[in-house]
Amino acid sequence: MTTPREFKKQLRAAALARRGALDAGWRAEIGERLPAHADALSPAAGGVVSGFWPMRSEMDVRPLMAALAERGARIALPAILNNTTIVFREYLPGAPMVDMGFGTLGPGEDAPVLDPDVMLVPLAAFDARGHRIGYGAGYYDRAIARLKAKGRTPRLIGIAFDCQEVEHVPDEEHDQPLSEILTETGLRRFTEA
Repeated sequence: MTTPREFKKQLRAAALARRGALDAGWRAEIGERLPAHADALSPAAGGVVSGFWPMRSEMDVRPLMAALAERGARIALPAILNNTTIVFREYLPGAPMVDMGFGTLGPGEDAPVLDPDVMLVPLAAFDARGHRIGYGAGYYDRAIARLKAKGRTPRLIGIAFDCQEVEHVPDEEHDQPLSEILTETGLRRFTEA
C-alpha cells in the first residue's frame, strides 16, 4: 500500500516534469502577464505580500511583485533560517540578495522580518480543493501554521501552471490548503470538496 507521502512524491515528480517540459519563452511570457492580476491581489495599503524568487521552471512572479509594490504593498521574500524554518524578509529593489539554497535568492539578515497578509505560494502540484504539494520540505506549511498560531490568517494564493493540477492530493494533518490559485488561465478560488 502506498503511503500519502509516497503518493505525493509520485505526483510531485510527474507535475514537475510536465511544468519543466513547458517552453521557457512561453513561461516567461506568462510571468510578464501576471501584473494584470495585481488589483485583485493587492492587500490594504501598506499590507505585506510575500512572493518568491523563481527557481527552475517556476512561474516568474517578479513582474507581479513589482506591480503590487507600485500599488503600495510591502514585498517580502522567504529566507531559510535552518532545515525547518523560513521567515519572510522585506525585499527592496536594489538591496543585496543572498543565496538561500535550492537555486533561489532572498534578502539578507539585515532586512526586517515581516508577517505576510497575502502569500504567493510556490508549489509542485495542486488539486481542485486547494490542497497543494510543495517540494517536500514542509517550509511553507510550517510557516503558515506559525502565522495562524499568532492569530494571522494570510490569504494563500498558489502560483502554478494549469498542467500542475492533479486529480487529488492526499490530505495530511499538517497540510495548509490554499484559498486561491493563479495560473495562466487566471485567478480562481477554491471550495473545499
